[in-house]
Amino acid sequence: MSKFQSMTTTNFKLLDTVALIKDVPEKGLLKGQVGAIVEEWDEGVFEVEFTDKKGKDSTFFAAKVEDLMLLRFELSAA
Repeated sequence: MSKFQSMTTTNFKLLDTVALIKDVPEKGLLKGQVGAIVEEWDEGVFEVEFTDKKGKDSTFFAAKVEDLMLLRFELSAA
């Protein structure tokens, strides 16, 4: 496992908001779409729920950690 994967895996937890960093055409998902982690299946594999702006039309996708970016809503201390 690379240093990047090791650091990234430990940063993800249930209900985190994440974005896809690649298209997943078989699920109708595009790079940049935002979802929430709802389950961890295996180390580095997370079930992510994607919805529209109104919280409807759910799509679930088991994403590898390298396909996700953690979204942060607060500034970190520099």
